[in-house]
Amino acid sequence: MISMKKMLMNPSRRFSLRSSRTFSMQQAEAPVMGGGKIGVRGGLSLYKRLSALGFNGGTVADTMNNYVNDGNFFAKFDLDSCVKELRKYGQYPLALEVMEWMNKSGNGFAPTDTAKYLDLTAKVKGISAAEYYFNGLLPSEIHKCAYGALLNCFCQGGLEDKAHALFVEMDKMGIVSTIAFNNLMTLYMKIHQPEKVPALIQELKNRNMPLDMFSYSVWMGSYSSLNDIKAVERVFEEVNLIYGKQNYDWTIISNLASAYVNVGLDEKAELTLKELEKKVLNVKRPDRRPFHYLLNLYAATSNLAEVHRIWKGLKSAFKVTTNVSTLHMLKALAKLDDVIGLKSIFEEWESTCPSYDERLAKTAIVLYLKHDMTEEAGRVFEHVVKRCEGPYYRYWEMLMSYYLEKHEIDTALECLEAAISEGKNNEWHPTPEDVNRFMEYFKKDNDANGAEMFCKILRKLQPLDHGTYTSLLEIYAGASQIVR
Repeated sequence: MISMKKMLMNPSRRFSLRSSRTFSMQQAEAPVMGGGKIGVRGGLSLYKRLSALGFNGGTVADTMNNYVNDGNFFAKFDLDSCVKELRKYGQYPLALEVMEWMNKSGNGFAPTDTAKYLDLTAKVKGISAAEYYFNGLLPSEIHKCAYGALLNCFCQGGLEDKAHALFVEMDKMGIVSTIAFNNLMTLYMKIHQPEKVPALIQELKNRNMPLDMFSYSVWMGSYSSLNDIKAVERVFEEVNLIYGKQNYDWTIISNLASAYVNVGLDEKAELTLKELEKKVLNVKRPDRRPFHYLLNLYAATSNLAEVHRIWKGLKSAFKVTTNVSTLHMLKALAKLDDVIGLKSIFEEWESTCPSYDERLAKTAIVLYLKHDMTEEAGRVFEHVVKRCEGPYYRYWEMLMSYYLEKHEIDTALECLEAAISEGKNNEWHPTPEDVNRFMEYFKKDNDANGAEMFCKILRKLQPLDHGTYTSLLEIYAGASQIVR
């Protein structure tokens, strides 16, 4: 494979993008993502093996059998803990496989297990599969937890009609809870109808049902989306009145800060963030999430010094700095255009990370290209190819856009070909906007040969659309060439 770094350093160099890939994925030892306390009968050891399947392959059934054959044993509690950790770290297919094994092995499902299974099925196989599973349950197996889980699936999927119909059915059965109302509020925020949230809050109050912290958070978020900062402040005051300043959840004050940021009240936002710091940073068991919010919100107020200060605090509060924390920091630095700070932190992460996270690499490449740091971008791309399986068409797409912007059309065409070759079964297509950008460049330069080569590449994916073909004819006419 031609060096990505050489290509980026010397954009005039021409090479074949069809050469075979010489890099193979390096299988690193899979990290234990949770690192928490799991079970009392060797559950942590079991979780290590299950978690590693996401990196090394294999099946849950074989892993379970081998674990037992090695002289270990576990209780259902251990399996529940493993499922919890796998869900926490986004390993949904593995979590679903564990639950399927639990069910087939005769452990049986409790009502909460059915709910978790529904949620995982929706995440892995789609909402239709979860609905099919729910409809196949016996009456004795359908608990209010299952109804709640299906409602959550519909709401997360933005399926308003199905969510509303199920909510009405649950209401008739007398099993509607605050959580069900919260799900509907989340749905309306997802489908960009925040104006419907306050009516649901009022309905909760009319029924004398308690609002929880999530209810208040979504309520504040709805007013923030409507740019009604006074209403956001009124909700915050209600929380203070009911819970007291020391007892409400930290997400409430972060929502207030976010609302101030959204309307450009940066001074109020930063004062609120100082209150958030007092609430969450000096505790015995710190949580990473407030640090992430602080990084993002200080970046939104364009306060680079505070971003770096919070980052130092995060690193000192935790023995291990996770990929997710580093990603939040890199995004904050990218937002503030601090390429020097990003480069330093990214290179430190890249030299020590046990598992390579492409999201961090993409964030770095985007900012490097913005600053014409093509050598650095090329080096990161090479590391991605060495350490990740691919496909890599999103990286080639970034490079294509960069060279289009620089009017390096020949190199942009090579990146286009590389992106297409990376996608299987026409998995990747250039956007209509990128197609138009190419054609505009060819038209401006009367470059009929370049336009013809470009259209030849496009035809590998699909026939030319009317607009592209018309542009090609115009370019031929401008260049006084005959249509071929």
